Amino acid sequence: MDTQSAEDEVSAIIAGAAKQPLLDAAYALWRQRYRLETIAGHPTAEEVRVNRTLTPEQFSVQYRYQRDHAHEGPMFGYLKRAHPRTDDDAIRQAIITAVKFEDEYNKHFDWNRDFWDCVVRAVAHAARRYPNYLETTYRDARNDLAYYMK
Repeated sequence: MDTQSAEDEVSAIIAGAAKQPLLDAAYALWRQRYRLETIAGHPTAEEVRVNRTLTPEQFSVQYRYQRDHAHEGPMFGYLKRAHPRTDDDAIRQAIITAVKFEDEYNKHFDWNRDFWDCVVRAVAHAARRYPNYLETTYRDARNDLAYYMK
């Protein structure tokens, strides 16, 4: 992908998020993090090589660190581009909340009955802890959870 088309794709993702309230925009961008990382050239071949040498415990620590510090990385810049007049602390808090919301519904997914009912129940549980999202965001969360847990 050439540089211009990569920037166009990033701009399109950010423009979509910009149409949403801050919290929902943070979650929308968080959902797109893997695509945004790929466009930015990550993981590099060297990062892949290093990741393959990590033990499961080391990889888990690295994964948790990236999530715990998402508000300090590229996600901050993406959300700031989507909501440029928003206070930096509010941007950081929205990213932290989006990550915690995702963690919450993943933590409460328990495939012990009908798959879709389990997805709906997990997101509903997370929605009670994080009630300030739009219904479309909860729908997207259900779809993401179903996709990744299937």
